[in-house]
Amino acid sequence: MSPKAVLIDLAGVLHTGDDALPGAVRALDRLRASGLPLRFLTNTTRTPSPLLFAKLQRMGFTLAASEIQTAALAARTLVRSRGRRPLWLVHPDIAEEMGDSDPHPDIVVLGDMGTHFTYPILNHAFRLLMQGVPLMAMARNRYFMEGDGLSLDMGAFVAGLEFSAGIKAEITGKPALSFFTAALSELGVGAAEAVLIGDDLADDIGGAQAAGIPGILVRTGKFRAGDDAHPDLRPVATYDDFAAAVSALVG
Repeated sequence: MSPKAVLIDLAGVLHTGDDALPGAVRALDRLRASGLPLRFLTNTTRTPSPLLFAKLQRMGFTLAASEIQTAALAARTLVRSRGRRPLWLVHPDIAEEMGDSDPHPDIVVLGDMGTHFTYPILNHAFRLLMQGVPLMAMARNRYFMEGDGLSLDMGAFVAGLEFSAGIKAEITGKPALSFFTAALSELGVGAAEAVLIGDDLADDIGGAQAAGIPGILVRTGKFRAGDDAHPDLRPVATYDDFAAAVSALVG
């Protein structure tokens, strides 16, 4: 495998919580020394981009802020480009980055609110959806890995609103095709010329596969036993961790 660019998931691949995974910092340095263009793709929607960048730097990772592509900023870009009036249902930490909600919204935009999800907030969104307002969701991940174990992600809330309102959300992060093609366009490479490294079989590997991008699965983060033997979502390779994946790519 000799890719011309590498797309890299963050949480579960490079780090868990505030801690870099063993060998990940040195492996990223090796990958960067190879000269391959990189993009970091994340569905994290609780942390503003500048703080996420600073957090990764504190862990020891060498990267540029412009190399990070987030589901939250993808949603903001789409909302603004379409001239929509959003109701932002997001974690307080990214509220400023998203901007103010409109008093008369014509779109509901959902992020991972974590402990700030409440029945009144979800019911307000539900009532708007029942009036015909569309739903945009930054991601629909099932769960993610934190320092103390797996945690419920926002996919359950997306699915709940879809079920109750009888609608389908537009997803802006992984596994949306537009999220991957935006990264490829910035890097100037075709899908088959890139490779993605991720820990999520559905959103990383499945999304990359649907976009025509070979996907490498790592057995860290949210990886579960049997993910590497799924009948339909097939990584081109599976390695124990990011360091092992990098060794396979650059020797």
